[in-house]
Amino acid sequence: MRFTYAEAMTDPAHYIPLAQAAEAAGFHSMSIADSIAYPAESDSTYPYTPDGSREFLDGKPFIEAFVLSAALAAATTRLRFTPFVIKLPIRPPVLVAKQTASLAYLSGNRFGLGVGISPWPEDFEIMGVPFAKRGKRMDECIEVVRGLCSGEYFEYHGEFYDFPKIKITPAPTQPVPILIGGHSEAALRRAARLGDGWMHAGGDPADLDRMLTRLTELLPERESNIPFEIHVASLDGYTPDGIKRLEDKGVTDVIVGFRYPYVAGEDTEPLAKKIAHLERYGNSVIAKC
Repeated sequence: MRFTYAEAMTDPAHYIPLAQAAEAAGFHSMSIADSIAYPAESDSTYPYTPDGSREFLDGKPFIEAFVLSAALAAATTRLRFTPFVIKLPIRPPVLVAKQTASLAYLSGNRFGLGVGISPWPEDFEIMGVPFAKRGKRMDECIEVVRGLCSGEYFEYHGEFYDFPKIKITPAPTQPVPILIGGHSEAALRRAARLGDGWMHAGGDPADLDRMLTRLTELLPERESNIPFEIHVASLDGYTPDGIKRLEDKGVTDVIVGFRYPYVAGEDTEPLAKKIAHLERYGNSVIAKC
């Protein structure tokens, strides 16, 4: 089992010492949250809060995901950084490929590209991208990013993106894993068909079991030889016995955090307490697994 530390919407000054503490505690990876902007008015709902409210996001600090990943990679030596998740179809995929390739190269292949489709039409509107056909657009974005990150000449002729042979240099010296987030049937199918892994965002354990079973059904159709990663946020991730249960279900990476972030107002937990959580988890769970 590999261990990912999740922290978001906190004082940006905390991120570098937290990444260093997570690395010292034995974590393999740190997740990086993504948000472009918060709309003053919206009728949209948030899929990961019980009542769909999203007001808790108002005023929360988000450092741009690639910028933060680069800063943390420069301050660490082993920790991998994984956006959880980049809202991919609202971005130009050639630019995402350049950012991904550059970050993976500079960090020594310590970057995994977690991607998803934003549930909010406002994200598409403010970025000048149509909300319609976002699933198909997402598929094309993944194909473009993967093709360009190979370091070879690559051309693409799709419904949304069309360009002649181009090359990105420098390229990563190893393939960048593309991890697909989302709980829908479409997301699971996309992960098995186009991804190198799947990212789970928490919720009912019964739903997790159902999704893992569905992935087991879909993965035999996968053509890639890159090992498939399954990243899961579960209460089982907080004890050695629970880690064993997740391993038995095929989970490769467990995502853990130590506070509930979906509340209004700033994060008041002191940095020292956050570091203590990491040290305690490293000693009580990671060291015993």
